[in-house]
Amino acid sequence: MSAESLIPPSVVSRAQSYGRLPFGFTPRFLIALLIGLLWLIPAWWSRSWIAVMFLWDGLAFLVWVFDLLRLPGSHEIEVGRQWSAPLSLGRPGSARIEMHNLTRVPLHATFMDETPLAFRDEPPSVDLSLPAGELAHQDYAVQPKRRGDISLGRLFLRYRTSLGLAERWAVASLAQSVRVMPDLVAARNYALYLIRSRQVEMEKRRRRQRGIGREFEALREYRQGDEMRTVCWPATARRNELITRTYQVERSQSIWIVLDAGRLLRAQVYDPARSIFVSKLDCAVDAALALAQVAVQSGDRVGLLAYGRSMQQSVGLGRGPQHLRTLLNALALIKGEAAEADHTLAARTLLQVQSQRALIIWITDFAETATIPEVIEHAVLMTRRHLVLFAAVSQADLTALTNSVPATERDMFRYTAALEVAERRERLLRQLRDRGVLAIDMEPGALTDAVLNQYLEIKDRSLL
Repeated sequence: MSAESLIPPSVVSRAQSYGRLPFGFTPRFLIALLIGLLWLIPAWWSRSWIAVMFLWDGLAFLVWVFDLLRLPGSHEIEVGRQWSAPLSLGRPGSARIEMHNLTRVPLHATFMDETPLAFRDEPPSVDLSLPAGELAHQDYAVQPKRRGDISLGRLFLRYRTSLGLAERWAVASLAQSVRVMPDLVAARNYALYLIRSRQVEMEKRRRRQRGIGREFEALREYRQGDEMRTVCWPATARRNELITRTYQVERSQSIWIVLDAGRLLRAQVYDPARSIFVSKLDCAVDAALALAQVAVQSGDRVGLLAYGRSMQQSVGLGRGPQHLRTLLNALALIKGEAAEADHTLAARTLLQVQSQRALIIWITDFAETATIPEVIEHAVLMTRRHLVLFAAVSQADLTALTNSVPATERDMFRYTAALEVAERRERLLRQLRDRGVLAIDMEPGALTDAVLNQYLEIKDRSLL
């Protein structure tokens, strides 16, 4: 999957006049008028200087009219917005504004791009020089604060000549919707690191291991110690000697990533790497993207289910760069919901679409209630057919509270309550492990590392 294919498209438009009277005075012209007031000083001694003041202001106005007539029409300026790289959640990016002056008059322009709060705290206001008949450009910084499709609006423009007394106002229709992806930088770094180090060594070791998998590799002569069930009787009959089959670990397995987008995953945590607050769902999506990249690189087929009260995204099993692109677009569009997620719907849907044994990586969280949470019951139910990795996303402040030393009576009560919650979570996870579920409980910042290492260990030990 190339990064170029994820770059938002460029938009180009001719500018149009803005407002009923699309022109006005510049500060330079107002300063010229104020200079004319200096003639009032000698007017204390001779009123004829008042006429000089009006003459000065009239001359300034005539020069302003001359300057206004020199300004070209707004339709003679072409404006475009370009993107140099894909947009990732929390990662600094930039947009480039290009302006083509189609006239023979050098211009000076000031533009303001209509950007949403999801990109910037305030719209950028940038000055730009436009040589006659040439193209000029200027970049401004953005830092996306949420995933998904984000709309940008118009570009407002003020331009003037070098004389700088009059200016025209214009607007360019650069409305577009751009897609902010999960953290591509972190996912790529994780994939490169793991594939070049641990994953490579595990693949080499798996190639040397015989008879531990279920995928046929080759035929060879029978050796002492081979199991009789591995004997290939048709080949034995043809060669008049015992021939056995050798097997290897399956290199192409089915991996399903199940993402909970319910209310528990909407909690905000601070991400020091990107210097922004992100939701636990954002961390889960980043972990899912990194996992999908590593799994596809390993030759596995990967599918995705994301759910809240209803099914948000569903991508069937597949492999290859194009399938990874489909997964990436689906992950970008997952949104947190205020209601509790329907775990029954997720489990029932997955059991319907996947009948053969597969690895289910369920990234979710559960409330500490007096009864067993529904999501845990369904995770246990799915182990009858599949291997389930249950990844619970814990709250960082809860962990910090259990590791703190109470200083006051109030802190003591908070500390005790946090310990009870943590102990109940651990008890529920222990029950999952006793029932055959691979269960982990990780803080959002450590989720990607934990999920990837668990996946690689499952592959290494042929647990699936």
